[in-house]
Formats: sequence, C-alpha cells, structure tokens
Amino acid sequence: MTDTRPHPPLRPLWLCRVCLAPWPCPPARDALLVAYAGDRVGLCLFLAWRMFDADADLRALHPADPPPPTELFRRFLRWTRRPAPGASTQLGRADRPG
Repeated sequence: MTDTRPHPPLRPLWLCRVCLAPWPCPPARDALLVAYAGDRVGLCLFLAWRMFDADADLRALHPADPPPPTELFRRFLRWTRRPAPGASTQLGRADRPG
C-alpha cells in the first residue's frame, strides 16, 4: 500500500514529520511533483523559498557548522528535473539537460 499521508517539514530541523528523513523526503518530492504538474517553474520557486528558510533555520541551529549551499541545492532543487510519478520518462528536446 502506498503512503498517501502528507510529509511536511519539521522546522527548524527540516526533517520530515512522518518519516524523519531530510525534507523534502522522497514521498514529499513525489507529492510536490504531482501538485506542481505543468508548473515546474512554480515548483522551483516554492522550493527555492523553502531552501532559503532552511538555510536560515539550520544556520541558527548550527552556527559553527552550517550546511554548505551545494548540499541545500542538491536537497531542495536539483531533483526537480526528474519526471513526475507516472509521467513519460522520455525527455523532449527542450527538456534535455544541456
């Protein structure tokens, strides 16, 4: 059975409230891809805003050892190029990484 519960972030730790994985966890990513289907720019803007919030929260919690920006980018934005669950896995010419 698929877990259909929402997987929101637990702030200021930025862990998933359900599975305690770093947020956005895989179920949250899948749900976000579905929620923003057809609006990848909106998804990226939403996640960039959340990444900014996470950076501030995590720097306040760990001022001596904050997460590097590259780690936050991978966690919040890099994965957004993948297809939504159930979408075709073929990339069109405009969607190919360049």
